[in-house]
Amino acid sequence: MILAATTNESLAHTSNYLIYSAMAVYLLAFFAHMAEWILGSRSKVARTAAALTADASSSAADSGTVKVQVAKKGGGTAVLERPKVVTRSSSGNRDVPDGPGAAGGDAKGDLYGRIAVSFTVLAFLVEFSGVLTRALSVQRAPWGNMYEFNLTFSTVAVGVYVTLLALKKNVRWLGLPLVTSVLLDLGLAVTVLYTASDQLVPALHSYWLWIHVSTAIFCGAVFYVGAVATILYLFRDRYEAKLAEGGKPGNFATSVLERLPAAASLDKFAYRVNAAVFPLWTFTIIAGAIWAGDAWGRYWGWDPKEVWSFITWVAYACYLHARATAGWKGRKAATLALLAFGCWLFNYYGVNIFVNGKHSYAGV
Repeated sequence: MILAATTNESLAHTSNYLIYSAMAVYLLAFFAHMAEWILGSRSKVARTAAALTADASSSAADSGTVKVQVAKKGGGTAVLERPKVVTRSSSGNRDVPDGPGAAGGDAKGDLYGRIAVSFTVLAFLVEFSGVLTRALSVQRAPWGNMYEFNLTFSTVAVGVYVTLLALKKNVRWLGLPLVTSVLLDLGLAVTVLYTASDQLVPALHSYWLWIHVSTAIFCGAVFYVGAVATILYLFRDRYEAKLAEGGKPGNFATSVLERLPAAASLDKFAYRVNAAVFPLWTFTIIAGAIWAGDAWGRYWGWDPKEVWSFITWVAYACYLHARATAGWKGRKAATLALLAFGCWLFNYYGVNIFVNGKHSYAGV
């Protein structure tokens, strides 16, 4: 018995050490991402070449024909003209190409970007090990309080980012805001929200803990990725609008925003991310209701956590509905998406810290 307690305490200390180690590696990733943005600006020659290439491509597209040489039976060739294919963008979108990314199309910037991604992957593995060690130390799912929830949430958020990179998605521009917020999240976890390893209250001893809370964490991580893309969309959209009006943004705005994907691409990415995870959030609420029925004998009791989970569901449902309506595309829909994520954040932090209810466990 004493040996088991000693082992668990040792695992808890190891978990804390791994979390602090992950924070150190995330800090290195942060500096590498900063170097990618700062040192990865394109040279004047590269900018001129890119502009000439774009102009040449535009001229070729405007010509309306594509000439293809084919062999004739009697020798020689004949030239066939293919009709021009016109792709119409949705209403309100601008035909603006995606930016070159944080590296700015520069070899040095790309090198720092790859280093940043490598540090991010290493930090993710170290943090995942810390979460796993915490689970072994308490011999249960590692999300019985807000400290553990924070650790798992940030781990899953980085895991989503790393998975998108592994799938060859153009999301390296997410690296800097993601790593920055993960550092803040972990700093909050180890200082304000830290809770020593302990066993769960009786109501949480259920297999539904693995189902309900794990899906809630995953949904929150994906919603967060969508929120970051939405915020960047609002900045990029204003930048493009100013250029379209003949204005000249400042050097800082130009240096940063010109490298991001086009506003239309960011808008589409955020919408697809939120739409993809919304059914899982619906399942999370249903699973929570079933668990409440098993634990407390009722499926719905107007507990603050239940209410705000439903408010979050309604907010995202309104966003998805508005996004499919012609009058609520663009900035209006983006604002609604951020409002919905704000509801999720309040449900995550505000309800647990400032509101008492049946979901208040282990102090926080």
